[in-house]
Amino acid sequence: MLTSCSLQGVPLKAGFLKFMKSKIPAALRRIIDASHHDPFEVLGRHVNGNDCRVRVFMPQAEKVALESDKQPFRRIEGTDLFELETTVDKVSDHYLLEWQDKSGSIQKTYDPYSFPPLLPEFDLHLFSEGKHRHAYRFFGAHPYETAGIAGVLFAVWAPNAARVSVVGNFNQWDGRVHPMRSRGGTGVWELFIPALDSGSLYKFEIRTQNGDISLRTDPYGNHFQFRPETAAIVVSDSDYEWADGEWIGNRATSNWQQEPMSIYEVHLGSWRRDDQGGFLNYRDLAHQLTEHVKRIGFTHIELLPITEHPLDGSWGYQTTGYFAPTSRFGTPDDFRYFID
Repeated sequence: MLTSCSLQGVPLKAGFLKFMKSKIPAALRRIIDASHHDPFEVLGRHVNGNDCRVRVFMPQAEKVALESDKQPFRRIEGTDLFELETTVDKVSDHYLLEWQDKSGSIQKTYDPYSFPPLLPEFDLHLFSEGKHRHAYRFFGAHPYETAGIAGVLFAVWAPNAARVSVVGNFNQWDGRVHPMRSRGGTGVWELFIPALDSGSLYKFEIRTQNGDISLRTDPYGNHFQFRPETAAIVVSDSDYEWADGEWIGNRATSNWQQEPMSIYEVHLGSWRRDDQGGFLNYRDLAHQLTEHVKRIGFTHIELLPITEHPLDGSWGYQTTGYFAPTSRFGTPDDFRYFID
């Protein structure tokens, strides 16, 4: 009889897990299944009078505690949910978590689910009316600081989604880890992730109303992986120092409407390659192309599409990243140098 049970270990384990899952409240199960429309209803800091409950979902953690006083969280049995029941005076508005990963290393991070909605209501109102002319300023991934804590604010429009998550190399592309906040009838989803590094790869994982899941790159991304990869890349605020002061100053005294103009139209990818047949960097192109155009008597350059695109042969006309110079020729700062 014992032998028979051991031979059926896998189905017994599956049955046990199913039994354990049935004992978990429905709202918590939806967090575990990555199907919750409003993760902030469950996760984060919840106050009831003088009592305070904090919940986090951390699949990579073995142990979790408050960094401030080392209060340990209790793992909810059979899950990767951790819970702390304490008093409100013990937990700050934006608390730091100290947790041990599966290798034994100690990590510290602020809880993304301790932050309020951050996108301004006025921006959402204008966008919903189709009147916002600068939506790129808040959609996508932008460096952001709130309450003295730096991180990245993600936002995407997915009006028919049941759930949207930020996934990337910082959370093992696991859609359960960073589900986003729905901003109601606007169709906008947002999430602030503290201490995220520039250069992090990310996409959005979308769960439809019928449960289908797909990965989508960021239509407002500012930088992307080199094709054929398609993940967007978090870009920090640029500290590039422009050197065009003299040219800007001269515009006030020049009569450009009366000056001759001869335009050189060019596709950067096919104009010239390096010695190995690869693409030139924007910085190399800045010098080589300018010298060539001036030598043959042109005054201006018109670029064929330089936004991100998947197929070289399209010459940029199959755009996938309208707000990103293609990574074929370098980074956004390299492109700034080219313009400069």
